[in-house]
Amino acid sequence: MGKVVIIGAGPGDPDLITIKAVKYLQSANVVLVDRLVSEEILNQYVSSSAIIISVGKECSKKVSTPQQAINDLIVHYAANHALVIRLKGGDVAFFSNVLDELQVLKENKIPFEIIPGITAASAASAYAGIPLTARNYASAVRFLTLHNSNELSNTQFKELAATSDTLVWYMSSANLNQLVESLIANGIDHSKWIAVIEQASTPLQRVFSTPILQFSVKFGHLSFLSPSLVIVGKVAELSTAFSWFKSSNSKNALYFPALSQKYNLNFSPSFLFDYVSNT
Repeated sequence: MGKVVIIGAGPGDPDLITIKAVKYLQSANVVLVDRLVSEEILNQYVSSSAIIISVGKECSKKVSTPQQAINDLIVHYAANHALVIRLKGGDVAFFSNVLDELQVLKENKIPFEIIPGITAASAASAYAGIPLTARNYASAVRFLTLHNSNELSNTQFKELAATSDTLVWYMSSANLNQLVESLIANGIDHSKWIAVIEQASTPLQRVFSTPILQFSVKFGHLSFLSPSLVIVGKVAELSTAFSWFKSSNSKNALYFPALSQKYNLNFSPSFLFDYVSNT
């Protein structure tokens, strides 16, 4: 029985990966990798003899590797190889399916380790020049998602509109107009701003910031590229003063390739494709 190491690869900038993660990647026999991981990480640190399998999800295009298939791959390769890496974008603990994978590891008595990475909230805010907490602006921060349009009730939106906490929204760009309208309808302070950081920390990063009341007029017509992170609160205005990372002029270029364009695999287990085709 081999060991599985679940690693957060960090955001788009490949230089933000941790040293410990690199050490494990250099010794890996198998790497099961998410879509939102820089290919430079694989090219620089993973051995050419290692098996690399893309198990990413791209829900906006309805193209995803089923979680059960990922679980099956983890068990299969751990039974046949000494070191299996489950490489996730950002940090493993933020809006990922790590619990499903931990349960499978425990059920199958597979030894494992977890290595954290820089989450999108940290990278996007830093590269946009936005401190998530700051004296006289916000003393707390919340991490949320509106991935599904019915994820939050009106009661919850009312509380979120009233809080002075910074609100960081993952996987919410598809429902961003609804998010903004709900906060405004529930009386959010008109002095608060919203910032959308598209493809954060990559050469294609773009930042869209405005007072929240002006969002619909300025940016409501846009479709933001994946991944995009949203920051709502008084701190979002600070991007106008402290933005330091040059924004890209490319409007539709993707830093992370679509799943169909992902890695040329040097091995692919047939049972994965049998599973996917029969799901």
